[in-house]
Amino acid sequence: MRTALLADIHANREALDAVLDAVAGLRVDRVVVLGDIVGYGPDPDYAVEKVAELVSHGAFCVKGNHDEAVLSGPAGMNDIAREAVAWTRTRLSAHHMEFLGTMPLEWRDGDDLFVHASALSPERWHYVGDAAAAADCLEATDATNVFCGHTHLPAIHYALPGRAPQPFTPRDGVATPLSPFRRHVVVVGSVGQPRDRNPAACLGLVDQEARTMTMLRIPYDHETTARKIDAAGLSPWLGMRLRIGR
Repeated sequence: MRTALLADIHANREALDAVLDAVAGLRVDRVVVLGDIVGYGPDPDYAVEKVAELVSHGAFCVKGNHDEAVLSGPAGMNDIAREAVAWTRTRLSAHHMEFLGTMPLEWRDGDDLFVHASALSPERWHYVGDAAAAADCLEATDATNVFCGHTHLPAIHYALPGRAPQPFTPRDGVATPLSPFRRHVVVVGSVGQPRDRNPAACLGLVDQEARTMTMLRIPYDHETTARKIDAAGLSPWLGMRLRIGR
């Protein structure tokens, strides 16, 4: 079983299309979208429609905090995120909103748990940004592997029984082993708004048979996306961070 993981698309059409082109050549068995289809980017309607199309062909999708904010309000978000949520609402139809509302907060498949933020109270949107947060995440579930997004920073946290998780930053394009003797929290980097100083979109590839996790970087036309952000009247910082990858 080979699974493509797409996290934090954030309404970035150019990044999403580039990643899906790459997925088409990877011979994957399934696609899982780890939330935040919308928010920040200039093409929320396109992103929702594209993910809905994937789901209609067998993909699975969980809800992210920006998806929820569009539905119920941007509580706790900074001003830039709040403005983007308000603008996004003007671009989405009732059909789009209905699709966002159908997404669950998590999905369990055997020993694997898929969630946007953390297995610890998924509706609270905790960031798994360090070993302590990874430990809390694993404590909240008996799943062997938790796959999530939310931080926009690729990482793998390894945990031996009775020991604290150890963080590891995977190298781009290098298959990293997922040991049968450890539990893992795999944080997949962002498709539409990378923050690890690499502007290329990030795509996660899990090979369950080989027990490996690979973070693939897919270059895309981020200048076009940035110009569309400016034209939409969204914060200029949202376009700049695409150019610099942070």
